[in-house]
Amino acid sequence: MDTARWERVQALFHDALAVPEPERRAFLDEASSGDADLVAEVETLLAEDAAGADGAPLLDGRDLADLAHDVLDGSVPALRKVGPYRVLGVLGQGGMGVVYLAERERLGHRVAVKVLRDAALSPARRERFAREEQTLAALTHPAIARLYSADALADGTPYFVMEAVDGLPITDYCAAHASTLGERLRLFRAVCEAVQYAHQQAIIHRDLKPSNIFVTAEGEVKLLDFGIAKPIEGLDTPIAQTQTGLRLMTPAYAAPEQLRGEPIGTYTDVYALGVVLYELLAGCLPHDLAGLTPGQAEARILEQTPERPSDRSCDGGLPGPIPRRAWADLDVLCLTAMHEDPARRYGTIDALLLDLDRFRDGRPLNARPDSLGYRAGKFLRRHREVITASALVVALVVALVGFYTLRLADARDAALDEAAKAEQVSGYLLSLFEAGDPYAADSLSVRALLEQGVEQAEALEDQPAVQAQMLDVLGRVYLLLSQYDRAAALLHRAVDLRREGDPLDLAESLVNLGELHIYAGAYDSAEVVTREALALHERHLPPGHPDLAATLDNLGVILSRQGDYAAAGALYRLALTIRRNLYDRPHEDLSNSLNNLAVNLYRQGDYDAAEAYYRESIAVDRVVFGPDHPSVATGIANLGKLFEERGDYAAAEGLLTEALRIRRAALGAGHYETALSLSQLGGLLQRAGQPDRAAPYLREALATREQLLGPDHISTATTRSHLAAVLQKQGDYATADTLFRRVLEAYRMGLGDDHWYTGAARCNLGRLFHLPGEPEAAEAAYREGLAVLRGALPAGHQTIAHNEGRFGLLLLDQGRFAEAEPLLLASFEGIGAARGADHPDTQEAVRRLIDLYEAGGWPEEAARYRAELMATTEEQRSDQG
Repeated sequence: MDTARWERVQALFHDALAVPEPERRAFLDEASSGDADLVAEVETLLAEDAAGADGAPLLDGRDLADLAHDVLDGSVPALRKVGPYRVLGVLGQGGMGVVYLAERERLGHRVAVKVLRDAALSPARRERFAREEQTLAALTHPAIARLYSADALADGTPYFVMEAVDGLPITDYCAAHASTLGERLRLFRAVCEAVQYAHQQAIIHRDLKPSNIFVTAEGEVKLLDFGIAKPIEGLDTPIAQTQTGLRLMTPAYAAPEQLRGEPIGTYTDVYALGVVLYELLAGCLPHDLAGLTPGQAEARILEQTPERPSDRSCDGGLPGPIPRRAWADLDVLCLTAMHEDPARRYGTIDALLLDLDRFRDGRPLNARPDSLGYRAGKFLRRHREVITASALVVALVVALVGFYTLRLADARDAALDEAAKAEQVSGYLLSLFEAGDPYAADSLSVRALLEQGVEQAEALEDQPAVQAQMLDVLGRVYLLLSQYDRAAALLHRAVDLRREGDPLDLAESLVNLGELHIYAGAYDSAEVVTREALALHERHLPPGHPDLAATLDNLGVILSRQGDYAAAGALYRLALTIRRNLYDRPHEDLSNSLNNLAVNLYRQGDYDAAEAYYRESIAVDRVVFGPDHPSVATGIANLGKLFEERGDYAAAEGLLTEALRIRRAALGAGHYETALSLSQLGGLLQRAGQPDRAAPYLREALATREQLLGPDHISTATTRSHLAAVLQKQGDYATADTLFRRVLEAYRMGLGDDHWYTGAARCNLGRLFHLPGEPEAAEAAYREGLAVLRGALPAGHQTIAHNEGRFGLLLLDQGRFAEAEPLLLASFEGIGAARGADHPDTQEAVRRLIDLYEAGGWPEEAARYRAELMATTEEQRSDQG
């Protein structure tokens, strides 16, 4: 049945509950205008409701009309006040409750108050109402209506207070505004993100439909009505044991497994989202259920394959013509989300979101069957990182297949070999998932999947090309999971095998091996293999090829990390030139080049030039991805870090806060990029001398990173280091000591004793020992740490200069002036060169020199630096005035 008919069934059902049972049939005959099918549907619901959750009668000898009067004073609008709220009117009714618009007395704050209908009639209904309250309490997301409070009326009837949403159902909104395809997909993506967030909190909605998805006048999505939502841990309960829950869903949006009474999962919400997307595109539902009984409606949904949305044209659908190629992808998106078999459906919201983004970016969909024309026309070598490890493996498979299919254009004979190789490798990797739960791609341990892959690769000695490709893919996955030793073994073997084959295959593995060395901090090794890959690309690719630009970019990253900023800048500019010539419109590769060049300039202290490139990168990302995309947040965060280095902490805080807002809204609270923003913002506040404000951000970031990455991951250790510095400033030296030592151990285990992170961690321990008065331990830590830093970083690097200044201060406090002087001078010169004379860190370095020369009995030197400091201060005042 269609949505309007189902809503009429529900309304009659609730009205009939208020009528004494002997009079119900006459009431229904009159209210239904003689529609016998409608009467039969309502009577079915009444019979199921009367049985209750446990099969016991619900009336317990009381008159039904009296019970209804007790709860709602005899009619729906009769309530005048609910707790501290004055009732203004009825917003709607359905499911289990009546929703009122209410206003907080004196404050004028408007809310929605949901009151359970017929509270005394059904224990099952009270239980569902309480579960909805608990569900909303667990959800805090900008696209989900918020729960404010919960209580009970004087007679014990429960109610809860939630955010009042003024808007239209998403389909009505799009029809009324003649929304474009881009706007409809933006709204739909926001809905998916809200549902994804609920799934991350272990909650499945189970009743997604346009009337539960409102869009405000400002164009913001709000997800409503979790009345039959269910916790994931409870999904093993067969639907047949919760018949009311089944019948209160809306058949037009219900997944086949719901209609059949089978176990459900996150893929069930995916199906409903597919129906919503279908309706947004076509303007009508995929199945015409008008005039059908519930049984007939279910049969049609289960037995008929819906037409493609491109073949439907109804009022409220997409305005204007849509290119055929775009419609082909939209058909795939909808019908994959709505596949009858959950195993063939998008298994998670992440997978659906990934294909939405790929459609928007003009990239091939993961769900689309491979074809030469499709892959060759739209293939992009560089793929974005994805959220879950299982999705990552699938993305790598798609990239692998795409790589070989693109190569078909080169030569027919070679193409046949390459296609067979791609099919063998990708087919195996996909089969890993078929071995597990078909409804959950992440049901198998990622570690187990990878180990199976390695075992399979070992058995391919008679097929060296396939074996090399398998090892390369698996090595790349291990790299992205930060398991560097395992990745190194696989990638080295892939390189060795490919030295006898196609030079471009060899270049691919060399680039991947170079990236591994970058992550591990082995920059010399990274430079060697990346230069070899670059030479192969220059020899075998035409000038201006995108792979050539990508390898130039990688080599630039390596040289920049080594401190050779001039050489890195030249490579970045060459890659940028290639990409400007390749793309006549904003493109994510352009943004990458702009961002890399900005980072390089930032590291040289050329903040003005870096700022210009950062802002151009952000502008490109806003066009490519939209204003609230995580890629935009990355650029904004980088710009915030630049302002932090300038010492403009207020501007930096504003930018980092904006980046956090975007990432929270787009990715959710538990995402690694959100944790990155929390860590960056907390680190800024710690540096700005606001430890109390910094601590909550850092604790949340640390908890998320520990959960996602593990307690000893490098990123986790970095956040722990920021938190240790906060505790140090707060005087909690014992806890700070414990955290700093864990940081040092994580860096040593993950990066080695000679990495500059390890050296900086030792220096942090030196600062910690200095504060409570342990000079010998502090000196030992500083000497060890500086030895590592000087071996790993170029002379004069600001990290070395920063820690030389801290060590010099330790010696100054001990009266060891002659030993302190060269350290404090080197610190002043290094920080000044990197950050400028007016930076707070540079001025602090000058003050230390003044203290040194005054304490050491060199008044002329002290006066000279004091005059220099005063001149800088006066210049700053002049600029501000």
